[in-house]
Amino acid sequence: MSRAKLLDTFPLVRFFRDEPGAAHVEALLEASRHGRAQLLMSEINAGELYYIVARKAGAARAERAIAGLELFRVEVIPTTWSLVLEAAQLKADFPLSYADCFALAVARRHQAAVVTGDPEFKRVEHLVSIEWI
Repeated sequence: MSRAKLLDTFPLVRFFRDEPGAAHVEALLEASRHGRAQLLMSEINAGELYYIVARKAGAARAERAIAGLELFRVEVIPTTWSLVLEAAQLKADFPLSYADCFALAVARRHQAAVVTGDPEFKRVEHLVSIEWI
């Protein structure tokens, strides 16, 4: 199995909306489902995914999106107090959304590459490896 990858909310939204980059995300999810890749996601980003999908497509679709995380064996990393503080420090140091700071903090802790297309992450490329979609 290759190095762990941390999914930001951005690629999953692209996947569920079948937008550019969706095929790349689908390949990662299928690899994870078959045990060929380790995918992680911050609990905060999973909540962000829920509300983004719910706003656009309703709560039932958001529930299916979250259930898909389990189906594709995405490991949702729980939020701890120390993770909150690390994300808060990153937010104090960099102009990122707070949810993105959680993704960054989890990626750093797990030495995972961040999978994203969110241009905000260009500001922190020196902190983690980024796999751009």
